[in-house]
Amino acid sequence: MAFETLKIGIVGLGYVGLPLAVEFGKKFPTCGFDINKERVGELRGGQDSTLECSPEELKQATKLIYTSELEDIKDCNFYVVTVPTPITEENIPDLSPLKKASEALSKVISKNDTVVFESTVYPGATEEVCVPIIEKLSGLKFNQDFFVGYSPERINPGDKVNKLTSIVKITSGSTDEVALYVDEVYRTIVEAGTHKASSIKVAEAAKVIENTQRDLNIAIINEFAKIFNRLSIDTEEVLKAAGTKWNFLPFKPGLVGGHCISVDPYYLTHKALEVGYRPEVILAGRRINDGMGEYVATQLVKKVASKKIHIDEAKVLVLGFTFKGDCPDVRNTKIIDIVRELEDFNMSVDVFDTWADKHEVKGEYGIELIDSPNEGEYDAIVLAVDHSEFKSMGSQAIRKYGKNEHVLYDVKHVLKVDEADLRL
Repeated sequence: MAFETLKIGIVGLGYVGLPLAVEFGKKFPTCGFDINKERVGELRGGQDSTLECSPEELKQATKLIYTSELEDIKDCNFYVVTVPTPITEENIPDLSPLKKASEALSKVISKNDTVVFESTVYPGATEEVCVPIIEKLSGLKFNQDFFVGYSPERINPGDKVNKLTSIVKITSGSTDEVALYVDEVYRTIVEAGTHKASSIKVAEAAKVIENTQRDLNIAIINEFAKIFNRLSIDTEEVLKAAGTKWNFLPFKPGLVGGHCISVDPYYLTHKALEVGYRPEVILAGRRINDGMGEYVATQLVKKVASKKIHIDEAKVLVLGFTFKGDCPDVRNTKIIDIVRELEDFNMSVDVFDTWADKHEVKGEYGIELIDSPNEGEYDAIVLAVDHSEFKSMGSQAIRKYGKNEHVLYDVKHVLKVDEADLRL
């Protein structure tokens, strides 16, 4: 397990896997594997469509190569799995990508190799789901012929401050020796240091509650917003006032989408139900946050109707479609909930977002993003995502897209209180 012979294989080159591959590729021979040939092709060409790594950063990883051929990672001895772990339409954990990755690894893993999983899972999944697959298909014995670790990803897409190397990394291993080894490997790239958990289950549990806690904090603020809207009180002003107390947490209302906060809680609740405990607070928070898109749409429709604008003939412009500002990630975006609900009211909806990939949005959601909005065309405008370009426009420029009589809904509190007709 000496660093001199360390050769790293990264399985999955998305938002999590690529930054990891790049950092390891600066120090050790590293091979990044992804089944998406187009993704591998763009990375070989020095470009990253997720915008997590700049062309300059990709060039710095001089020991990194990319491949879509499984055989190319066969001579690695330290594997890191960074595949997505989504949920189904029924909010049940979908471990199929993780299972397929485990099956693939069973074909290339050798004696004494280590496999570290970074994908978000419920406590116990690594040893209960992944290990048995590798063990059965490879013929190798767990903790005798191969070893396992878990180090949960903490990537925040689009964040150029809190990056992989500046965030403390949780590590763990299937034996004390392996736990120490995994921790030492990550310490070579993570400047902020590591936290070695006592077991894989502890590390898995830590990851899944990080985002569950954040989800619940946002849920209570969303509920506050619903109450304050009925009382005709501006939520942001209330939060600023309450925020003058030293221990008031600075959360804001909003749509909770993306690959983590809106997904991770269901992994924990799934496992809780499996062991006979029915979570109440966690699921209540999920219901509130999952319903915010519908709430925004309903509020908009009411405001449009109050201006004597015919709902059936109304045309709406939605500014932004990605799940967060200044980020191209459209995974599990809740903007789609606003769009679908407005369409259910027979409104015509245009969506504009230069950050989002048109082909991905069309393929995933069936929506054709417009090239640019026309001035004076819309009965309502929804400022749904706080992209920098929308912030810099200001209310006057945004309102030019509206007809003489229109409604402007500022979902993200980008504008001042008196500059929008509605705010969440």
